[in-house]
Amino acid sequence: MRFRLTPREDSFYELFAQAADNILTGSELLLELLAAPDGASREEIGVRMRAAEHAGDDATHAIIHQLNSSFITPFDREDIYRLASQLDDVMDFMEEAVDLVVLYRLEELPRGVEEQIEVLHRAAGLTSAAMPQLRTMSGLTEYWIEVNRLENQADRAHRKLLAHLFNDGFDAIEVMKLKQVVDVLEEAADAFEQVANTVESIVVKES
Repeated sequence: MRFRLTPREDSFYELFAQAADNILTGSELLLELLAAPDGASREEIGVRMRAAEHAGDDATHAIIHQLNSSFITPFDREDIYRLASQLDDVMDFMEEAVDLVVLYRLEELPRGVEEQIEVLHRAAGLTSAAMPQLRTMSGLTEYWIEVNRLENQADRAHRKLLAHLFNDGFDAIEVMKLKQVVDVLEEAADAFEQVANTVESIVVKES
């Protein structure tokens, strides 16, 4: 059997696409959380979100394993590691938000959370569509511009939510619980922007 010195570059692209598709699944579970009628439904969503988070971990580990065993990579090794880690961060934050809702037994989420989650779902769809385009490094400009716009929208939604929590008569303990949830959702939006910024950096370097 002939020894192969060069890796199959397609494997990196496929693994990044898998990780991004899994993030899209996670964002769909967040949408389900908004419509969940009771605690049992939220717990079931939490179980599926944990499974998605584990699948994301598997994709990240596969990318790192491929990176460590490859002599030649399709683009800069540090960028591959950074992109894999940032995609993993997005999934971790979304899973944490669902877990907090379940653990704190939050019966109702404040108005404005739906905007945060809709922004994340939109960013997830854009990211899922963008990852396969790394193969050609083309047609990605609109992706990172739109994700940065969405992150700005998420920032505004987050500030409005905090004002709502602190100004509209919520119980102090409830405020503490809800603030953790909305803060983690904001971190997920920030993580999407970091992914987009890394993709932009990769494209600029390779062009």
